[in-house]
Amino acid sequence: MKRARVGVIAAAILAVATVAWAQKPDFSGTWTLDPASAPAAGGGGGGGGALGNGPATVKQTADALTIERTVGDAKVTLTYKLDGTESRNMMMGRGGQAADSVSTAKWDGPKLTIVTKQEMDGQVSESTQVWTVEGSTLTVETTSARGTQKRVYKK
Repeated sequence: MKRARVGVIAAAILAVATVAWAQKPDFSGTWTLDPASAPAAGGGGGGGGALGNGPATVKQTADALTIERTVGDAKVTLTYKLDGTESRNMMMGRGGQAADSVSTAKWDGPKLTIVTKQEMDGQVSESTQVWTVEGSTLTVETTSARGTQKRVYKK
């Protein structure tokens, strides 16, 4: 009888640990770029993806991630569905022109991966952002035709 009780307790502990590990992180908050992680001037790193150079406010619900930031005088809002289906947003393309983008966001354990395709002047560009958060530090690693760039943001 004691072994059965120990087995049930062990199974319960394992179930709780598995559920705790599988929980998705919450990226909500206002994030500011850590200047040490910004590319050097002239490095051609682009605008930093969805968060840009910050500050940016992220709101997360069970089914969507919304990013609000200001670019010049314009307020930019990007929304990504978190279920792996396509999301459409207007983003700044080459030369500061607005371009329609199609993105898919999906979870890979505690990481969020956002793949974005943008067509402009008959050319399609693709970028992949991988978001991770640890405490009050958000890391976004962006890979595109220009290479890979890692930016760190603080709450």
